[in-house]
This record gives sequence, structure tokens and C-alpha cells, in this order.
Amino acid sequence: MQVIENLKVKEKVYKEKLENGLTVMIIPKLGMKKKYMIWGTHYGSLENEFVVPGEEEKTVVPNGVAHFLEHKMFEQENGTNSLDVLTALGVEANAYTTNDHTAYLFECTDNFYEAMDELMDYVQHPYFTDENVEKEKGIIGQEIMMYDDYPEWKVYLNAINAMYHECPVKIDIVGTIETISKIDKEVLYKCYNTFYNPSNMVMVICGDFKPDEILEEVKKRLIDKKSNGEIKRIYPEEPETIVQERIEQKLEVSMPLYTIGIKDIVADNCNKNKTEIVKKHIAIEIILNLILGRSSRLFQELYKEGTIFAGPGLSYEFTNIYAHILIDGQSNNPEKVYEEFKKEVKNFKENGINEEDFERIRKMIYGGYVKEYNDVTDISRMFLADYFKGINSFDYLDEIESVSKEYTEQVLKQVFKEDKMVLSIVG
Repeated sequence: MQVIENLKVKEKVYKEKLENGLTVMIIPKLGMKKKYMIWGTHYGSLENEFVVPGEEEKTVVPNGVAHFLEHKMFEQENGTNSLDVLTALGVEANAYTTNDHTAYLFECTDNFYEAMDELMDYVQHPYFTDENVEKEKGIIGQEIMMYDDYPEWKVYLNAINAMYHECPVKIDIVGTIETISKIDKEVLYKCYNTFYNPSNMVMVICGDFKPDEILEEVKKRLIDKKSNGEIKRIYPEEPETIVQERIEQKLEVSMPLYTIGIKDIVADNCNKNKTEIVKKHIAIEIILNLILGRSSRLFQELYKEGTIFAGPGLSYEFTNIYAHILIDGQSNNPEKVYEEFKKEVKNFKENGINEEDFERIRKMIYGGYVKEYNDVTDISRMFLADYFKGINSFDYLDEIESVSKEYTEQVLKQVFKEDKMVLSIVG
């Protein structure tokens, strides 16, 4: 078993790739009562065109299959629902689908092994029938309609649509009423057998465990399934340009919501090694906090005059086929926030970053990274999501000191380009 240690947070990750291709990561937290287990597959809403290992023909599936599959996995042949079984054990269980992965998880203090039995059983034994698939279409259809009226989701999705021409990140994770109507049990089994292969999956377990012992417990519960080789994922070509700079939608809200998006060049990420991607991510976090974080001059000014009332969300999202910055919040004048943000970006580009402010923000971000290691949920989800990006989460702790002011100024000029910015408003 490979042991990866980080002395800064005094944590160790025990990592093993099993014979069937499954990667297991164990993060011991001695003396901690809470235990967490998450099992994910590198399969999300982006994967609608692919070549199954061993086949030559391309498979095209309707939008929303990954999310539909996640919903259906809990239903068992004996008529039980695994979510109900886990809840009855007193554990907090859930599942989620993102653009690039699907995950099944639970958190508990007691009954860990009983919950592990159930989770590992239902993830390895799908049960789809014509009847239960049809029934699910009605349930997911209601979810889709609910999201259509959800301002926070619409302002985000509209920003994505303003940035991207072809990239499947544009696709709503849940699909549409029309696309899910085309899903049947054959489609679900094909996607399950392709993407829920151990070689495309990773499991993270965090809590008071002895790594060797818990690894044996995992092996005991695995069914005999061989690695199926590499899945060829097919994505459309995405131009570097944005689609449109502004997009606005009318919905009932107490105050307008806004999302500022900045489209990044993906080739830039693909051609760099993973350490460089981590450094770039850290630099972007520093820039965002310097420009519009709670302690920034611009935030203080907009807050005092009543244009914004809380710190905006600041994030950088990326996979191997897309990368973008998102700034979101509420304002009685989103246009002003956007214009002032652009002015401040220009100001930083022309005058550079203040050394003292840079160091203060870098320390603050480092403190945030360290804090994530206090919680079994944060640690597990972070290691799972980063694994699918080819990143070891410890890299953020190791690389932050190598991110200099000069390097950050370089990233500012490369990424924060006005012709790549969009503004989405719902109000």
C-alpha cells in the first residue's frame, strides 16, 4: 500500500490500486468518532458520447443519463430502497452527480460496517426494469420543473451557456423532460457496465481505522469483476471565444442575482503538468480574493454604498475539457458590480499586486486549506474530486508557497481577459 504523507497537516493517505482496477484511499483519523465513506465513478453529465472498451462503434446516449442512473441505483430487486435501509441504520446517506463524476456516500458514528455492506451491495447490483424506469421519469421530470423555477440554478446555467458554444458543460446535469423520455433500461445497463467498472472508480474512507484492516473489509465485499480497459470519451470541439457577454432572465426574486463568468483556455490546463494546474488554481483564488473578497477595497466600497450585502461566491472550476471562473451573489445593481469588477481587474493589471495584500490573502487561503482537514466529509470529498482531475489534494498545501506575486500577476494577465467575461442576471 502506498503511503502519502503531508507533514504540514500531519495527515497520511494510504492508497492501493486493487487487481480489478479499483483505487482505494484510506485516511485514518485516530480518536475521531465520525466515519465517512464515499464511492465514486468517473462518470458525470459530460459523458454522452463514448466508445465502450472492446467495441468500435460510438455510443450516443440522451442527456441526463448519469443523474438518472444515480437515482435508480438505490432500488433493489427485493423491493427495498437502499436509502431507506441506510437511514434505518442511523447513518446519513446520500448520492450526487456532477459534470465529471457520480458518488455514493454515508457518514456515521455507529453501524459503519452494516452501512458499508448496504452501500457496496447496491452500487454493485443495479436493478432496472421497464416499469421502474418509467416511474422514475415522472419523479425526475418534477425535479427538472423545480430547477426551472430555481433562480440560483438558472443564473449559473445561463452564465455557462453564455460562455460555451459546444462543450457539454452546457448540459443541465438532470437533462430535460424530452431527453429523459428517451432513457430506457438498456441505456442504463450499458452506461452502468461501461462506467461503473472498478477501473473507472475510486473509494475514499476516512475515520478511526487501521488501513490494512479496512482494506480487507473492502476486498471482502467486492464482487468478482475484471478491469474493462480504457473508455474512449468523445467531446465536441469548443472554440476559445464566448457566445455572448450578457444574458438576463426574469424570475421572481427579492433581489437580482448575478453570476460573472470568465472562460479560461482548456488547452492551457491539458498541456501543463498537474502541479502547474494546482499552482494556477491557487493564483486564481488569490486574485479573486484580492479583487472582490470580503477584505478587498472594491467589496468594502460596494458594501458601504449598499450595492452588495454579502461576500460573493468565488470559484474556479475545471476538468480536462473546460475551465472557468465564477463570481456569484445578489445585488440591487449587478451591472455596476460587473463594471466595477472589470475596472478593478484593469487597475491590478496596470499597477500590479501589493506585496503585503498578496501575503495576507495567501495566508488566509492556506488557513482555509488546513481547516478542510478537520472534517472527514471535507477530506473525503476533496480527495475523490481531485483524484478524478489527476491531482493529489496534498499538492495544494505543498505548492502554495511556490506561488509568487510575480507568477500571480502573470496568471491575472493570462486568464482575466475582458473578451472572455460574461454577466448573467436573474431578477
